[in-house]
Amino acid sequence: MQPDENPYRAPVGMDRAVGVLSGKREDLRKVAVAQKGIMVCILVYLVAIALVAVLQPSPLVRLLLIVPLILASAGFTIMLAMQVYGMAGGILMGILALVPCMGLLVLLLINARATKVLRSNGIQVGLLGADLSRV
Repeated sequence: MQPDENPYRAPVGMDRAVGVLSGKREDLRKVAVAQKGIMVCILVYLVAIALVAVLQPSPLVRLLLIVPLILASAGFTIMLAMQVYGMAGGILMGILALVPCMGLLVLLLINARATKVLRSNGIQVGLLGADLSRV
């Protein structure tokens, strides 16, 4: 027993997942997959911002670059937020992810939450998310 654990708390079975609303360990894989997608979206988001700043493309090229990224990030955000925050949280986070600059902040917040959930269940999280073969 770790010293910071509550000795009076009921024991938690190994089949329960901490931080996932359903409490099922199978849903940790969904969290890990969605987090990996979000981390890729964050990386592409930052690269897109740098490309737009350096190359200064036409508005049509900007639109073709940003819209698919925003839609993908909103999709992954909804998938992940519904697992850890519930239906209302997932919809709210998905809507906020559609706003161009605020979307990056939402991605960072939901990524931090997913990292916390995965680590609290004993899953190591690296630079581009958890290793899916270990989840």
